[in-house]
Amino acid sequence: MTKKPRTPRTAAFKKKVALEALREDKTLGQLAGEHGVHPLQVGKWKKELIDGAESLFDGKKSRKQDDEFDREVLEKKIGRLTMEIDFLKKKLGY
Repeated sequence: MTKKPRTPRTAAFKKKVALEALREDKTLGQLAGEHGVHPLQVGKWKKELIDGAESLFDGKKSRKQDDEFDREVLEKKIGRLTMEIDFLKKKLGY
């Protein structure tokens, strides 16, 4: 028995199939047959779409928190690197 090579699916394709699954006009099996994927995969994409929908509406808050966290991390790193540069300048006599 030969295995079929995996075909990478684009995010647009997954979104399209998941939205069709949300409409519930057809069964997951019918959608899977039309698009050439396994029915469990269609269900997984549908679940991911539903779970990820929350982040669309509170994205502004979480993005702001992520930006603040990134800024803090970068400021700490800049401080550490500045100290290392000063130390090396002192050791090398610059």
